[in-house]
Amino acid sequence: MKIIFMGTPRFAVPCLERLIMDGHQIVLVVTQPDRPKGRGYKTAPSAIKEAAVKRGLPVYQPDTLKNNQQAREKLKSCGADVAVVVAFGQILPPEVLSIPQYGCINVHASLLPKYRGAAPIQWAIINGETETGVTTMMMDAGLDTGDMLIKRKVEIPPDMTAGELHDILALEGAAAISDTLTLLEQGRLEPKKQDDALSSYAPMINRDLTLIDWSKPAADIHNLIRGLNPFPGARTKLGGRILKLFRSSLAGNTDRAPGTVISNSPLTIACGGGTALEIIELQLEGAKRMTSEMFLMGHRMEIGRKLPD
Repeated sequence: MKIIFMGTPRFAVPCLERLIMDGHQIVLVVTQPDRPKGRGYKTAPSAIKEAAVKRGLPVYQPDTLKNNQQAREKLKSCGADVAVVVAFGQILPPEVLSIPQYGCINVHASLLPKYRGAAPIQWAIINGETETGVTTMMMDAGLDTGDMLIKRKVEIPPDMTAGELHDILALEGAAAISDTLTLLEQGRLEPKKQDDALSSYAPMINRDLTLIDWSKPAADIHNLIRGLNPFPGARTKLGGRILKLFRSSLAGNTDRAPGTVISNSPLTIACGGGTALEIIELQLEGAKRMTSEMFLMGHRMEIGRKLPD
């Protein structure tokens, strides 16, 4: 099939590569404009642009598709059968959705209608879900509200991080879009409407969410830590400096006040409800990410010290 591919981050790359491997013709790759990245804020291309350029595919980077006549004409000129959209990062207006012959198909990183929105991977872990997956759907004017096509389920083990789940779902998304297009070519797709009553929303992660509330149970804090790993990281304060926590483990019960260091071998913090959490990996502001064992070689964490401080 002749495909317009729309995507931006690393999550979308396996889908693009799978479509190429399946023999589809990628007539245009649409991605976000180059953005400043890293500590030096140097302008850098998206992961999808890098992948497309490497394969000699044509790339188009509009600032917006909304009210953009030039963009609409460019997309129309491709004569695409379908557009595949994977974490593109822009809302597609109705006049764009109707351009390809078979419309636009999105790969979304949740089992819709749960976790519509920008951060489904992180929120599934933060909320302690034990299962998630990917869904392909026909796009409409709503936010992840289109008819569902194919789902692939994935288990979430109790210590899995958002980064680990991201990589698994990226591959599952590639398999799902491959199967979806095969059924489309065969005329065997069976779209299913979403039940809005079962929907939930996964908004973008903001800075306020990353702050650890030690009065919450250890299980909730553990889920927050792994849900924000690798980025942006759950945070508390130590000596007035930001301390990010990246890996943890439930550590039984305690009668100490929430936020209190109850052990430094291994580093263990009291949480709400008489629970405790072992800290396995962390990063102090201005330092490298490391294990708590290495951290304690150079930093004193007296038993009884209270976080945040």
